[in-house]
Amino acid sequence: MSSVEEFRAEIRGWLAANLTGAFASLRGRGGPGREHEVFAERLEWERHMAAAGWTCVGWPEEYGGRGASLEQQVAFHEEYALADAPARVNHIAEQLLGPTLIAFGTPGQRARFLPPIVAAEELWCQGYSEPDAGSDLANVRTRAVHEGDDWVVTGQKIWTSLAHESQWCFVVARTEPGSQRHKGLSYLLVPLDQPGVDIRPITQLTGTSEFNEVFFDGARTRAEHIVGAPGDGWRVAMATLGFERGVSTLGQQVGFRRELETLIEAAKRNGSADDPLIRDRLARAWTGLETIRCNALRMLGGVADGAPGPEASIGKIFWATWHRELGELAMDVCGAGGMLAAGDPYDLDDWQRLFLFSRSDTIYAGSNEIQRNIIAERVLGLPKEARP
Repeated sequence: MSSVEEFRAEIRGWLAANLTGAFASLRGRGGPGREHEVFAERLEWERHMAAAGWTCVGWPEEYGGRGASLEQQVAFHEEYALADAPARVNHIAEQLLGPTLIAFGTPGQRARFLPPIVAAEELWCQGYSEPDAGSDLANVRTRAVHEGDDWVVTGQKIWTSLAHESQWCFVVARTEPGSQRHKGLSYLLVPLDQPGVDIRPITQLTGTSEFNEVFFDGARTRAEHIVGAPGDGWRVAMATLGFERGVSTLGQQVGFRRELETLIEAAKRNGSADDPLIRDRLARAWTGLETIRCNALRMLGGVADGAPGPEASIGKIFWATWHRELGELAMDVCGAGGMLAAGDPYDLDDWQRLFLFSRSDTIYAGSNEIQRNIIAERVLGLPKEARP
């Protein structure tokens, strides 16, 4: 066997042996729109994985990872998804912040923050979007002032996933008064358990609350908790977004495939598969999923320094639109019954939850409109869109 095949067999065997007993009930739990499910138990599972060396597998060994190759990381995420293992609770720290600190952090920052991420002892959230700076991140207004040994942060972040479960937040803030757009921003690591931080969950269409508003009113973080130089936050923040669209997307696609296969079976059972229009849309969904996988492999094949380039925007548009359309197709397969909640007060089934939550897929992690601008301007070199 190749090393990749051995690695795949190792993780497959470990999952089969460990997703048993108390952990067996966690299969298929959590994930987008379902992050509220058995969170404490999933955190316990995460720490169980950490104890066996199965967190942060792609990180260099010197930082607590396994130094897995790109191919091995793909194998890990695919096998994890194929085992229907529970959604990870520290994805943001492991896949976004950790690689950012490895690339841009100081030795002191790596020593302080990476071990608790590997051990799943500290959870992180991402402080990017604001009410007037969602996809247009350069319009950030949250500000931070350097006072003595601290940065003092004031402002508001929104759509902050899992902030209510996190101990830390990496925050993009404006640290140069009078600066505009991409200039004068800094990337700060801010503790959430302190005076001056107010976290307010946002109730979503699904009735759950994995997104939050976070208000900073004079919150403090130590001066050395800035990643990169003051004013260089845009470059660091963009690198983080590149890591966000990296290798873990292959595991996401396994989940998509499971959803599609389950929907096809549902269509066969209720007879909607006999409708030529439904049958055609199911076939198009299958073709689209194959396209998503091929594009992801192409993107990962061109990775430089561990972060995908601007072409990652193509994949984001494609999978987000595909998943939203799958939710719409699911409602058509379900027919009129799909409009009725299973019980009071708002008991949704999996297809209803998919339909409602997937509306957000084309908005978070960079909206489709912004991604199209990135492709047009940065990849194709077309004239920039007129801006006020």
